[in-house]
Amino acid sequence: MSSDLDTAQLVALAAALGWASGVRLYLVVFLTGLAGALGWVALPPGLHLLQTPLVLGASAVLAAIEFVADKVPAVNALWDGVHTVLRVPGGALLAAGVFGGDQAQWTLVAALAGGALAATSHVAKTSTTASLTTFPEPLTHTGISLVSDLSVPVMLWLAFAHPALFAVALIVVVAVMVGTTVVLFRFLRALARRLTGRTQPIRPNS
Repeated sequence: MSSDLDTAQLVALAAALGWASGVRLYLVVFLTGLAGALGWVALPPGLHLLQTPLVLGASAVLAAIEFVADKVPAVNALWDGVHTVLRVPGGALLAAGVFGGDQAQWTLVAALAGGALAATSHVAKTSTTASLTTFPEPLTHTGISLVSDLSVPVMLWLAFAHPALFAVALIVVVAVMVGTTVVLFRFLRALARRLTGRTQPIRPNS
């Protein structure tokens, strides 16, 4: 079955897969494969593997584990750290799969862009998670985690249904993520300096 997506949809899908992989890699794999398996959309040949029963089952289990792990701050921090080496290449591979091997130039561009978008969203997510550990109450952390969960299907749907609107949304989201990452990085650096200053021994005046 060949893909019925036009060029704009393919580009949008590659960008969506890259960006969303940095947030919820397994959920991206599951939802994309499910959409193809149920016939909601004809996936490009390079993504047909996602709709096989084995990949669907494995990604569903991992997505469920990640959903729970992301709601527990201590576990989430460890989970994000481990997945630093998985989300970026995962986003690059999924984005490249949109164009397969038939269009080598587009495949390479998609892989580079997908990896960059995955890195951007992953760094923003990890920075946010690290900052939230300073809040003792769990409601803020859970609320932001649920927003992340919801953002994945919304962005994937926009990429399929409204590529132009998705492009605008992606630009806004990436800009917000970059700005948030810079602010949180400065906050964490200042916090680390304060904590380091408090733990330094007080030297008596000579």
